[in-house]
Amino acid sequence: MKLFRFQKGYSPLMLSNPHSGVMIPPEIAGEMTEQALVRRDTDWHLSRLYDIPCVESAAMISANMSRYVVDLNRGTDDEPLYQGWLSTGVVPKVTFAGEPIYQDGKEPDEREIAQRIEHFWQPYHDQLASELKRLIDLFGFVVLLDVHSIAPEVPSLFEGELPDFNFGTNNGQSCGAAFQELIEEFAGQLKDYSFAVNGRFIGGYVTRHYGMIPDVHAVQLELKRSTYMDEETFHWEMEKGQEVGCVIENFVYRLLKWAESHPGNVG
Repeated sequence: MKLFRFQKGYSPLMLSNPHSGVMIPPEIAGEMTEQALVRRDTDWHLSRLYDIPCVESAAMISANMSRYVVDLNRGTDDEPLYQGWLSTGVVPKVTFAGEPIYQDGKEPDEREIAQRIEHFWQPYHDQLASELKRLIDLFGFVVLLDVHSIAPEVPSLFEGELPDFNFGTNNGQSCGAAFQELIEEFAGQLKDYSFAVNGRFIGGYVTRHYGMIPDVHAVQLELKRSTYMDEETFHWEMEKGQEVGCVIENFVYRLLKWAESHPGNVG
């Protein structure tokens, strides 16, 4: 069972896609509820959205394992990302809707959680960290884009409806000042989509942890799923997907152009 897909990079850009996986080992699936096996909280279709020419030279890592098995965007210390809101943890036991992922009495214990971190979480982060180091050695810096999507409304996580584009840089702590300006400038130019910069979401573990490494400029993009798919069926919607895909491609292109114009550790 291959845990993730990886593409070696030849530019100072790396994409991390930790929540698109749908695989669940049979022995784990057999302990889950029917509702959990729907995998509603998956970041659906992101591999399709980011299948664009300007990432051909970028490093990419994309999870195959479902976030219900292990959440690759949470720390192993299980500290909540956002105080006062639902925290699902590195090995979640409830969905974003607060529904149980496991049948009664079959929740993973501490030993099982430790094993999942070792077998599923650690390899992804070992590969991500190793590639970041290699790219820093080659280029002097890395732009790290952590890609996500989410349902328009998740009452346990935020009030009301989420903006279409949600950029997070841990309130500017995961990148240099010039990179932060780039994000704010791009967001401000969005015409047909709503946006927030360091609003409800400021970035998860990947953005916060790797953005603390010198010479890494990290940003999380949390995209509202209804901009490209049907929330009831999870099916891709061609016209909407193509439209928002053009914006995604423009954003990634801007990141690459920024990298070309700002070599080294800036800000």
